[in-house]
Amino acid sequence: MPKHPMRLAGLALIAGAGLAATTAQAQEKGTVELAYVEWASEVASTNVVAAVLEQAGYEVELISLSAAAMFQALSTGDADAIVAAWLPTTHADYMERVGDKVDDLGANLNGTRLGLVVPAYTDVDSIAELDANADAFDGTITGIDPGAGLMSLTEQVVEDYELEEMDLQSGSGATMTAALDSAIKNEQDIVVTGWTPHWMFSRWDLKYLEDPKNVYGDAEQINTVARKGLEEDMPEAYAILDAFEWSPEQMGEVMLMNQQEDSDPYENAKRWVEENQDVVQEWLPAQG
Repeated sequence: MPKHPMRLAGLALIAGAGLAATTAQAQEKGTVELAYVEWASEVASTNVVAAVLEQAGYEVELISLSAAAMFQALSTGDADAIVAAWLPTTHADYMERVGDKVDDLGANLNGTRLGLVVPAYTDVDSIAELDANADAFDGTITGIDPGAGLMSLTEQVVEDYELEEMDLQSGSGATMTAALDSAIKNEQDIVVTGWTPHWMFSRWDLKYLEDPKNVYGDAEQINTVARKGLEEDMPEAYAILDAFEWSPEQMGEVMLMNQQEDSDPYENAKRWVEENQDVVQEWLPAQG
């Protein structure tokens, strides 16, 4: 499968850590290939993990893929790991398909949520009210990339709530937030597919629409998943991935940094790692 790396991350000397590796050490340890989806949350977490792996002496390649391709790459060994599996609902179908070809290392972040999101000033409070108020939203639910599990769930929402006057429009995370920004600036109603953690909740006053049928399910978690054999091939990298765990607030710090004009997610991740060595040391194997 062709790979589309966003960046072949160079080795980084992590300020003050005293654990930076030489190029020779990194070449000896090898390259860890991390796949991810272009969601703000996964861009943040994947770059942070890349910076930590580099601190431990690995080279890291980041591979941006659709959700389906991301899990496929893990199952075939074309990627080593992801820190972007939303479970037990959003990516359940993908995890079922890859089956025993991967290792689920458990949650790296708890407290996620999926649903339809509107500005706080919107009068509508429930998904069940959308069809009767379709004109206020131009009959559109603004979504993200069509391969996302969130979009599949939203298609189910349209069916279960019989939203005959509403169409689900696919796009990307960036086009969704751009549409949200434009609507709020003009004090217009808009409904988008949303999830927590996401920087948009820090920037704007938003609310989730109630989901009385519970189609989106309860709170989820984001898991780390590795290809079979990684533990044997790169035990230290596997241990770091297994230990990686942070909070929505910590992820939010990085996501907000990434929203600054002309910011670089990789440089922001390195900065966060440098400034949070107390947290990072909990993910690194004990030395000696």
